[in-house]
Parts: sequence; structure tokens; C-alpha cells
Amino acid sequence: MRDRDELARRFEEHRELLRAIAYRMLGSLNEAEDAVQEAWLRLDRATGTAATEHGERGAAEGDAAGKGAVDDAAVDGLAIDNLAAWLTTVVSRICLDQLRSRAARREELVEPATGSFALDSTGAGPRPVVFTEPEAEAVLADSVGRALLVVLRTLSPDERVAFVLHDMFAVPFDDIAPIVGRTAATTKKLASRARHRVRGDTATPTAELARHREVVTAFLSAARAGDLGALLAVLAPDVVRTADPAMLPPGIASVVRGAAAVAEETVLLRSRSRVAGLALVDGRLGLVVAPHGELAAVLLLTVREDRVAAYDVVADPARLEALTIAVPPPAR
Repeated sequence: MRDRDELARRFEEHRELLRAIAYRMLGSLNEAEDAVQEAWLRLDRATGTAATEHGERGAAEGDAAGKGAVDDAAVDGLAIDNLAAWLTTVVSRICLDQLRSRAARREELVEPATGSFALDSTGAGPRPVVFTEPEAEAVLADSVGRALLVVLRTLSPDERVAFVLHDMFAVPFDDIAPIVGRTAATTKKLASRARHRVRGDTATPTAELARHREVVTAFLSAARAGDLGALLAVLAPDVVRTADPAMLPPGIASVVRGAAAVAEETVLLRSRSRVAGLALVDGRLGLVVAPHGELAAVLLLTVREDRVAAYDVVADPARLEALTIAVPPPAR
């Protein structure tokens, strides 16, 4: 690995893995890319230091490599036995530092009483919701699952890192423990608590849940496509849509009745459906509207006779806070 080009080539072999880890930890594609780039810089510095300064691994270089992120001894002579594991540790610590910084900033945040707001991806404060995403981020968010991204944001930084690494990337707890600064046993408990939050609970019978999933999925697909006919097919003729005023554009009524009116409105507001995804809400299937993985609204749907009979768009912060959101069980 003395050749920097060879080092770069080997790093590129792991870039997608690192980006996948960082995105699930941070919930932002831009921040994930930044974390991966920082991991490369630390690798480049560490290996360069090992090549030219064998006896000079001082505190300044240690700080530059990140808070305990990498001991230069790990790259002594530029020989890294397991580069993927080394880089996973580095990028995880970079993400953990960012998550802890966000948590500290959120503690100082005073949320507004009205309006449709969400925390920005840095946790710096509230901002008006924008219901659009770059195509690459939208595809990635859908592949990961918007409900999962929402739930991950509710975890503590250590819980999130432990869960992502162990449950999503099969990293052993013994390897995660030094990243979060805990024992392996405590790290296992962190992941267990996170897993419980992610999976949630539902008392809905499996067969009923499966039928509801089909209906809710059909509704979301039709809404995303702006397909008026498909919406009319999945909505009950007397469907009622209610919504918190904070979620509605000017001039839109808080209550809309009838399949035709609800379908036309859904087509009009189709950009919001493009950042929506299936979720368990208080144990029942619903939808989360989560641009950039940040919860903006929840749709509480009532399914009757295999059609959407009613749905309520919840956007008020106090109402959202009272809801328990989890990831739906896999479709069977």
C-alpha cells in the first residue's frame, strides 16, 4: 500500500459499503458522502504518517485522525490486514461524532407552536418542510425504507450506531463496543433497545395486516403516479380526508369528502406522496411523509372492505409526538 494510487483503488472498492453505513447512520446522502470522504482523508494521512514518520505519532496527528478513530499503530508499515473493518470503524466514529453533536443541538431547540416544520439534517433547528429530494437520495431512501429512517432518528446516537452496524451490517458486538466506548454486553443492550423501537408491536392479525398492506400500497402507488383512475379504485366512494391545517397549502379545506374530490386533491399534491412510505403507526399500517428522512406528517388510514374509507393527515408536532412509529413486518 505504499503506492497512493493503489491505496485509492483499494479504498474505492469499499466506498459503496461505507456510504451505505454512513447513510443509515446519518440519514442524509450529502452528509454520508462527506463522512466517506473524511474516512479517505484519514486513511491517506494515517498511511502517509506510517510511511514517513514511524517514530512520530504524536497527539497532533492523533487528533487529526479523529477522536480515537484510528491508532496509527494499526497501519504500521502501511499494512492493514482488514481494510474494510478499519474503514468501517473510522466512518462509524465520524458518524457517531456527528450524531452526538446533533443530539446536543436538539437539546437547545425550542420547536414552533404552529406551521409545518422539521429538523434539518444537522439538528441545527426547525425549517419549513420541502417535499422534494434529488433523485439519487429519493431512490436510496425508498430502498432503505422511510419508516426506518424516521425511527432511526428517534434513537440515541449510541443505539443508532450499534443497531446499524450489528443488525444491518453484521458487525460483531466486540468490534462495535470500542466505537461507542461501551462494553460488548452494554453494546448488545443498546442494539436490543433499538431493535425493539424499530420493529414495534402490532395486535392486528397477520391476514388482516396483509390485506391492509395491499390497500395502502395501492393507494401510495396510485398517489405517486398521479393516477386518478387507480385512486378512484382504491378509495371508498364516501371517503373522508381530514388534515391538520399545518400540512395544507393555502386554500385547501381541512376536510374533503368523496372519492372524486379526494383523488383530485391527491393528484394535485402528488409531490408529497413521493417522499412517503409504509409504516406501522400505533400498531396499524399507515404512511409517513418523510423528506430527507425527517418526519413531516403521518397518514392514519382506515381500511374497510379493501378500500381506504378515511384518512387523517397528522402534522401537528404534539400529535406526532404522541404516535408510535415502527417499521412494518416484511410482506409475506
